[in-house]
Amino acid sequence: MNTEKLINAYSDFMHHLHDAMEDTLNSFTDAFEISKEKINDNSDLTAEELEHVSIQVKRDVQNVAALADHNNNSLSEWLKFDIELVENLTWDAFLSVADKTRIELVKLELRAETHKYKSGDITIGGTFACNDCSKEIAFKVASRIPACPTCHNHKFVRV
Repeated sequence: MNTEKLINAYSDFMHHLHDAMEDTLNSFTDAFEISKEKINDNSDLTAEELEHVSIQVKRDVQNVAALADHNNNSLSEWLKFDIELVENLTWDAFLSVADKTRIELVKLELRAETHKYKSGDITIGGTFACNDCSKEIAFKVASRIPACPTCHNHKFVRV
């Protein structure tokens, strides 16, 4: 898989999702499907790549939406670095969608669970710890998670 293509698709997906969520008639589920269709129509992703990116966008939005409040302190804790250092416009769209998604999650009384990540996943920036050796790796922009640089494990959790 072309990493750069997937990262760009992730960012584009997030922007489409933000735009679709701006229409108050769209639920998160509807906005998500609209965004997925737009990416499908406007990119050269294979069906497998599109599914891969869409799963990872949904995971990240639901993960942030589960935060109790969206101030810079809680987001900084989630990312493990100051959100002001993030140099990616994708964050504006991401946070807007995450906030609206949080409201939907509360309405539906969904309970967030710890999300597992694996090497090869595309994700919004943040800090991840290896499940085996606890080595932390951090990204400030949407990136593909590599194998652990220390032990070569493939499983991570967001810290």
